[in-house]
Amino acid sequence: MAATQFHLHLISDSTGETVQAVARAVCAQFINAAPQEHIYGLVRGKKALARALGEMAENPGPVLYSILDEGLRGELHAACDKMGVPCLSLLQPFVNSLAPYLKVEIANKPGGQHALDTDYFRRINALNYTIQHDDGQSQGDLNEADIVLTGVSRTSKTPTCIYLANRGFKAANIPLVPGMPPPSELLEAHRPLIVGLTNSPERLQAIRRNRLLTLNEESETEYIDPELIRGEVAEARRLFTRQKWPVIDVTRRSVEEIASAILNLYQEHEKNRQSGAL
Repeated sequence: MAATQFHLHLISDSTGETVQAVARAVCAQFINAAPQEHIYGLVRGKKALARALGEMAENPGPVLYSILDEGLRGELHAACDKMGVPCLSLLQPFVNSLAPYLKVEIANKPGGQHALDTDYFRRINALNYTIQHDDGQSQGDLNEADIVLTGVSRTSKTPTCIYLANRGFKAANIPLVPGMPPPSELLEAHRPLIVGLTNSPERLQAIRRNRLLTLNEESETEYIDPELIRGEVAEARRLFTRQKWPVIDVTRRSVEEIASAILNLYQEHEKNRQSGAL
């Protein structure tokens, strides 16, 4: 029997991980249902919600959300009512509402989302790629990446890439080294989303100093010189501007928040790439 395909919109004012996990647990209860997930993280204001509503209008489908702001919740429910799609925040109501919407049998299969399926092996493949392309390593295949992160030392490139790989995205990271031009492969890459990561000079100095201490290095080096760090950050920002790469300031942001912001950019990037705008 052919799978019933539908669009599923997951909206969260946090990283979106919890909403995505619940959504997959729900959809595992329906036999031959194939959701296309649209994930919107860090939806904390009207501008972010408007972006989600715009894509929902193009691809109508059920909504599972986790939003604390009452005003945003009301706006979301009003939009869903107008489109005639379910808008839910709890597991059981979502199952009950999807049943008449999908018109497929309910499997009552607990833990079905943990199967060793195509998605699982896609994540393993992404993780292998990411490990092989950490810290500037490459085999001339950077265009096979989904996402490439670049920035000066200690801007959370590696942990963010690992997190993205666990979400199923091939992520490479390339450091910007003072006094050296960026690799030509990075400048010539056209398929992946390239994101510049930056940090405040003060925060970078503190992180780098702690890094040296873990290596039992107590002497002062250029690596933690405040003037040189400010120069590194400024030069990186100039590169990002020249290349028209989106920039994320990672100062005081968790890896989960950084990754969520990157995935928001990735969705827009893929939409433009597939439409021929890139």
